[in-house]
Amino acid sequence: MEKEKGSSALFFHRPPESLNCAQSIMKGFQEEFQVSDAEVEEFRAWGGGRAEGGLCGALFAADTLLKRRGLGSIASGFEKKVGYTTCKEIKGNSACSCPDCVRIADELLSEVLEGAGK
Repeated sequence: MEKEKGSSALFFHRPPESLNCAQSIMKGFQEEFQVSDAEVEEFRAWGGGRAEGGLCGALFAADTLLKRRGLGSIASGFEKKVGYTTCKEIKGNSACSCPDCVRIADELLSEVLEGAGK
């Protein structure tokens, strides 16, 4: 079954898991990257502005997955769409909501994977 672009946002703060932004990306790409449930849980530590450099957790998780395949970052595309890359800047200056950031990171990650032939 083909994953629908942007579908990681369906996991963001929704029961039963109530996942954060970083976890939502990991869960959304769980099958494609063989991400374990334990690893999804580990990414709880990277949501809410706690990712390295204060990055948006969704961006951080997407880039983490891309590194596993030796692919580049989505940061520049993310910044073009959202305006910022850090959680603090996004929350303070952007009209982009957290679920929107998850959707955008998901879509950009999907596009990179499609371009790389998965």
